Amino acid sequence: MPHHATRRLLGRARELEVLEQLLRDVRDGRSRVLVLRGEAGVGKSALLAHLAERAAPSQTVHAAGVEAESDFAYSALQRLCAPLLSHLDRLPPVQQDALRVAFGLSAGNPPEMLLVGLAVLGLFAEAAAASPLVCLVDDAQCLDLMSQRILAFVGRRLDAESVALVFAERAAGGEGSEAFTGLPDLTLRGLADADARALLDGALVAPVDARVRDRIVAETGGNPLALLELPRDLSPVELAFGFARPGAGPLASQVEEGFRRRVDALPADTRALLLVAAVEPVGDAPLLWRALRLLGIGAEAGAAAETADLITLGAPVRFRHPLVRSAVWRGADAASLRAAHRALAEATDAGQAPDRRAWHRAHAAGGPVAVAVKHLPAQATKSERGCAGG
Repeated sequence: MPHHATRRLLGRARELEVLEQLLRDVRDGRSRVLVLRGEAGVGKSALLAHLAERAAPSQTVHAAGVEAESDFAYSALQRLCAPLLSHLDRLPPVQQDALRVAFGLSAGNPPEMLLVGLAVLGLFAEAAAASPLVCLVDDAQCLDLMSQRILAFVGRRLDAESVALVFAERAAGGEGSEAFTGLPDLTLRGLADADARALLDGALVAPVDARVRDRIVAETGGNPLALLELPRDLSPVELAFGFARPGAGPLASQVEEGFRRRVDALPADTRALLLVAAVEPVGDAPLLWRALRLLGIGAEAGAAAETADLITLGAPVRFRHPLVRSAVWRGADAASLRAAHRALAEATDAGQAPDRRAWHRAHAAGGPVAVAVKHLPAQATKSERGCAGG
């Protein structure tokens, strides 16, 4: 395992053993569901990455809730299921039709949720028939409501399909969303003091008095991302006063603000690249680069973004942490957002993804626009689902 991954997982022996047991059970032919809960930056994404690495050679599929797409029904579910659609023709015809309509692959009346849920359950089982299947869903609190409900439905019915379904959900105080109530869960807390001190020592750029170090550990509650990221923007004098400075907001907001300052310091083309990536939630690298070419942005902008440790421009494109995406999106002005959506709309194939193209076109418009997007049931607002904010 790379050194940086090992460092991020410092002090997580209990959690790692839970994940190892989950994989053992799935390889033995049983299905397992787990919801990882905790505050932003506590290490949920790092544990999912570790699980993906340990799951090989089993099949692994990924999806993540994205705030900018959380009103687009079935969007996260479609991303999770897309690599498995080669198994679609093995399902009963009525379930095939339900998924095709839900994912915008064919026309029809909005399908019943029960049919969509049974179809996804069957799709997972068919995909796992030859090799165990590991499904990883990050930032589950920002899933569109239909995806959240369907995946929770599936999670309650998995039994002996050799499927692992693991969610990471940002939840203050361990209180998660209603949709996942009753599913097995594991609440992540901050690191123990000794582990937190070791992690902080590796991130500090200058010596810090032991008493100040202890205060910083206490102020962060042992949150790994805060311990790694917050010292980047502080001088030795500022570090001497810890992180709880007058006027400081919640911890997640402080970390997000740190990412935003790093983004603001980058060249204009690099900031534009990050913004296009932030509003393109699939992580589709070819689509991203097509859109960037339309904006006249070249590969050098990507190199600067990767050097800043904010994004990995691979297949798929992945941000350093969900708070980076949030910082980029929230920090952009309206004109820049419209330009990013306009480029993505033009770069999106109208035949293959008409709904997504229409969605980008709507966001690119300068005023109210009526856009007909099929098969999108009513959604709760982001604030109703607790998606807004850190």
